[in-house]
Amino acid sequence: MTASTTLKTLQQDTERLEKRLKEIPPEPGVYLMRDGTDEILYIGKSKKLRSRVRSYFRDSQRLSDRIAMMVRQIAEIEFIVTDTEVEALALEANLIKQHQPHYNVLLKDDKKYPYVCMTWSEKYPRIFITRKRRLKNNRDRYYGPYVDVRLLRQTLYLVKRLFPLRQRPKPLFKDRPCLNYDIGRCPGVCQDLITSEDYRKTLEKVAMVFQGRSGELIQLLQKQMEKAAEELNFESAAQIRDRIRGLDALHADQKVALPDDTLSRDAIALARDDRHCCIQLFQVRAGKLVGRLGYFAETLSGTPAAILQRVLEEHYLQVDPVEIPAEILIQYELPEGEILAEWLAKRRGRKVSLVAPQRQSKADLIEMVERNAGYELERTQKQRDRDAQSLQDLTEILDLPEIPKRIEGYDISHMQGSNAVASRVVFVDGVPAKQYYRHYKIQNPEVRIGRSDDFASLAEIIGRRFRKYLEDPNLNRQEDADFPDLVMIDGGKGQLSAVMAVLQGNVENPVLEELKVVSLAKQREEIFLPGESFPLETDAEQPGVQLLRRVRDEAHRFAVSFHRQQRLKQGRRSRLEEIPGLGFERQKQLLSHFHSIDYIREASLEQLQEVPGIGLHLAKGIYTYFHPDRSVIDS
Repeated sequence: MTASTTLKTLQQDTERLEKRLKEIPPEPGVYLMRDGTDEILYIGKSKKLRSRVRSYFRDSQRLSDRIAMMVRQIAEIEFIVTDTEVEALALEANLIKQHQPHYNVLLKDDKKYPYVCMTWSEKYPRIFITRKRRLKNNRDRYYGPYVDVRLLRQTLYLVKRLFPLRQRPKPLFKDRPCLNYDIGRCPGVCQDLITSEDYRKTLEKVAMVFQGRSGELIQLLQKQMEKAAEELNFESAAQIRDRIRGLDALHADQKVALPDDTLSRDAIALARDDRHCCIQLFQVRAGKLVGRLGYFAETLSGTPAAILQRVLEEHYLQVDPVEIPAEILIQYELPEGEILAEWLAKRRGRKVSLVAPQRQSKADLIEMVERNAGYELERTQKQRDRDAQSLQDLTEILDLPEIPKRIEGYDISHMQGSNAVASRVVFVDGVPAKQYYRHYKIQNPEVRIGRSDDFASLAEIIGRRFRKYLEDPNLNRQEDADFPDLVMIDGGKGQLSAVMAVLQGNVENPVLEELKVVSLAKQREEIFLPGESFPLETDAEQPGVQLLRRVRDEAHRFAVSFHRQQRLKQGRRSRLEEIPGLGFERQKQLLSHFHSIDYIREASLEQLQEVPGIGLHLAKGIYTYFHPDRSVIDS
């Protein structure tokens, strides 16, 4: 089947929708939802394809906001029929892995919990903690998300001291290793002092820690220690002994009392309110709690059992087969538990049991997991309540017609006019939404070194942000889904007046006239409104003002960080720009190869010619620039 290229959605074309639904058979299989540009929105499975797909378009069906938004974009539906539900589950998993559809993320990635990333796509993989799970390469692996951040950092800290690992994203020196190599913390990957194969063997052992297989790793290390002792290599045996002791100490206080301490098992449970579910998954290996993972989902995305089923499918889709335990304890009987168990068994190569315990120690473990999920949900609910209180207070302070959903904050950063930049930050429902953040470079030629103008800079940025409304008075808010309910300018009356002069201009647009703009001055945390000579009477510590301060501080941080980046780039390139015949692209090639001006200065003529695009003539020019008193022949 081929997906439609029309922009008309199925909801808009009910005749085509009914025809398409009738074509879908009531058999097990996988369905693919596509939008008008032929992009895959969602991939799902069902034992009865027709019923499942039809349910998305029923008026009576309660859909979450996320799924309802997806349904409004569906322009075509494809399906693949399979013989069994297990085949459908396996096919769905493969297709999701291949296409990574946007709406297949049941679990919210709100950067609340961190992951451990191992960049297996690199020659010498790095290992680090991140809150952004973005697969730039399918070979990279993410472990987590981990609820206990302190324990995660402690684990990684200890791992990097037990095993010689790459410590830096980039080499510190061009032609020699750094101190980490001398003290045994790094095997010298920057100078290829260890082969990629040997380094990967070390990292595979480290991965076992984050896979919950510390017990297997300890057994492996014990065999290596005994072998080293038999060969009279006592120094190596002592190093392995210290690693074993460190790994034992890592999980010494995490004993979980269960009848069978030799069995690996996971335990999953959730707690929920009317909006969100908090799901926790405990990883127990040989009676020890080695990991506690956390997820969030929307309550409307399904029943508690269906949510647990989907969480388990998504979780085990991302892990290696060796990480799948022999037993999974579940809070509720899953709607398709037999299918999931069969799929997991095929992936693992051995039987996997799904058990909903009702009594004794296993039921106690599920109760403990549920209790932890409840505590996390309660903590999240309190934060949401604080955000709601701040928004309500801000609405009353500014006399807004309704609570602002989207707040934008703007700030300027420069150093005496040089490298002037601006930032836009966005808060949605009182929470930073970093996917909407933007940087701007100030283009005004009057803003230059020695001459700063924050008023003109802010006016320029606001003009660029709302340019289409200024140029076309017929546009309305529906033309821009990201139109703000409130704009906050970092500054006082002067900055606010400059911005309002741009927005009001000579073009009358009712949308811009309704746009609420305020400024927040730093010294006394005073709020100014357009046309008002005096600030509003507020308390700097009341919730609404504190929310504006958070927006202001975030805009300032974001602007300053971008300004520093621009200054650093200019500083690195300033001297290279003085070299005759060395253009911008060649400058980038040089810096990419040598990483700093100092290394370029120290390079010989032959080393300079190793850079792509640098020939003998240009290499002589570069060398002569840095060594005017030295003959090129002497190099």
